[in-house]
Amino acid sequence: MKNNTTTWLSLIESEIRRLKFGSRPASLYEPIRYLMSLGGKRLRPMLVLLAYALFKRDVKKAMPYAVAVEAFHNFTLMHDDIMDNAPLRRGKATVHEKWNVNTAILSGDVMLVHVYNLFLSLPPKKLNQVLTLFNQCAAGVCEGQQWDMEFETMTTVTEKQYLGMIRQKTAVLLGFSLELGGVLAETTPANCKALSEFGTNIGIGFQLMDDLLDAYGDPEKFGKQVGGDIIANKKTYLLLKALELANEKQHAALNQWLTATAFDPAEKVKAVKTIWDQLQIRQEAEKKINAYFRKGFQSLEKVKGNKTAKEMLRKFAEDLIARQH
Repeated sequence: MKNNTTTWLSLIESEIRRLKFGSRPASLYEPIRYLMSLGGKRLRPMLVLLAYALFKRDVKKAMPYAVAVEAFHNFTLMHDDIMDNAPLRRGKATVHEKWNVNTAILSGDVMLVHVYNLFLSLPPKKLNQVLTLFNQCAAGVCEGQQWDMEFETMTTVTEKQYLGMIRQKTAVLLGFSLELGGVLAETTPANCKALSEFGTNIGIGFQLMDDLLDAYGDPEKFGKQVGGDIIANKKTYLLLKALELANEKQHAALNQWLTATAFDPAEKVKAVKTIWDQLQIRQEAEKKINAYFRKGFQSLEKVKGNKTAKEMLRKFAEDLIARQH
């Protein structure tokens, strides 16, 4: 088998198509097949395989468990879309829009059950280890989502609280994906820990980059409305840093926009970004992003595995970072 990510991506897609979800009632299982077929980067299963390949060549053996991680990720998306009242996912109607909210809740629930079924083919000793790590990760994702919702009504959120939230909501699943690859390949605890830290730190970097692109990205490349977070008063790293660094006059102006109920969206985005530019918020965010990416790659350096596979994992991560810009 050619050791490249294109081959593996097509194997992941084939494995997803082969997944056996239930059949009746169709309205329970069809939404799962629909969501899983919408595609996406398949980043998490790819990280499982890339980490596994550092230590073993028979990557196909890790495939069912890589796909289990993708199924879990999609379960979180199904429920997140309900909470966010999102109409679209990857350009198509979300499950709760195409069917209804109750069906989306139940389909998500049974999808999570199926994730556990996919892990059940592991040998007993490994099953215990994997499920312990998975349960810690899954609980963290839920806690992160809850914190994200609570931040909406909190008057003050610190930078530390925000970074903790994105670590749980987004980054720990990337860390788990890489650690899982190491566990499946039966490498050392030190290698598994370094892989987990690598994934978690680049995951935080990706989320911070997402915050930055929301305000400063090219709308053609970003695929979303630029300034959406500003319009919605979302407590991103950029806003929290601005509130921390602002002088009295800038603070008052920011608060005026944050509390305004009637405003022109384009005017609000322009006014807020003008204050951010005065405070060099873009540069502050870029410094923080680069610090997390640097920390992540330092952890990858500690991993002792196949040099070619390690270079492939590094290149995959670097390409993802470059694509985000």
